[in-house]
Amino acid sequence: MSTAQREPVPSGVAGVSMRDLLAACAAAKVVSTPPPAPPVKRDVRRGAGERCRKVA
Repeated sequence: MSTAQREPVPSGVAGVSMRDLLAACAAAKVVSTPPPAPPVKRDVRRGAGERCRKVA
């Protein structure tokens, strides 16, 4: 058999296409990434008199 008739030797894992491998990695990233946290509301700081009103 000459070199022109040889079949190419697959590199990597046999039976898994690069498309399937990339799709599996993308799906794993989506599943393992937690959702973003909601934005933190920053209220204007109130003075001590407004925060702790003592009933007299």
